[in-house]
Amino acid sequence: MASASHILLTHAHPDDESCATGGTIARLVAEGHGVTVVTSTRGEQGRIAVPELQHLHADQDDALGPERARELSAAITALGVTDHRYLGGEGRYRDSGRLGIDANDRPDAFWQADLDEAGLLMAGIIRETRPQVVITYDPNGGYGHPDHIQTHRVTMRGLELAADPDAALDAEAWDVPLVYWTAVPRDLIVEELTELATHADELGLWVDPDPAAYPDGVHDDAAIDVEFDVSQHLTAKTAALACHRTQLTVREPYWVLASGRGMRIQDREWFIRVKGGHRTGPQYETELLPRRAEQDGIR
Repeated sequence: MASASHILLTHAHPDDESCATGGTIARLVAEGHGVTVVTSTRGEQGRIAVPELQHLHADQDDALGPERARELSAAITALGVTDHRYLGGEGRYRDSGRLGIDANDRPDAFWQADLDEAGLLMAGIIRETRPQVVITYDPNGGYGHPDHIQTHRVTMRGLELAADPDAALDAEAWDVPLVYWTAVPRDLIVEELTELATHADELGLWVDPDPAAYPDGVHDDAAIDVEFDVSQHLTAKTAALACHRTQLTVREPYWVLASGRGMRIQDREWFIRVKGGHRTGPQYETELLPRRAEQDGIR
């Protein structure tokens, strides 16, 4: 990137920013770009990887949210971010839990949020920060979790409202030039499953050999536009992952979720560009803010 820009990333729960985009965030900050991270919920319904903290679970003390908020604060610091917000303020929306459980139906669950109301909150942040790039999930939210799906919906609605001069917002309208969805190449997942299977016992992993079992944002390689090199920022990414101790364990070069599923700490992160044009050549692009876009006046 030839000049400093502002990038807004939206995520559903604490730890998503580090798992999906930790390297990207660290690199963008290191390059001098402004970075804003918006988190939809505090992750109150999450599983817990630490035995002595099981009492924090939603069906016991229901105190996981504040703990995960503390973890997120530490992770954001590790990545170098100075502008983090919860959508609507901390605690405005509650983690909805996995699809099909009673927590989905709570009035304060993010899954129940009014799309226009939450979209206006997101649009307000977009107008305030005026980013050149917004990064969020694909329509399935990466893996079908209600809060990930809702984060996608709210972000996309927020983009529409931010650009609408008639929207009920005070700040000047802002049409974000470049919008990306996070992604993982399908071929990589096949390689990952093969590699993880050889280390399953030593890492305490549960590995399903079927690539369809790992649908987390998996897309055909041809659909992906950008492969972002974060190899020089793995220290920050790994440190941020390690902050989320209730959710995962870092066993370099892997991280393992409370569910027992794991993945290598990737030195690249991938994105589908849904506004700003699909790549024209056979190779991945390497920048989130392409030079051709800069030449068109995107700064």
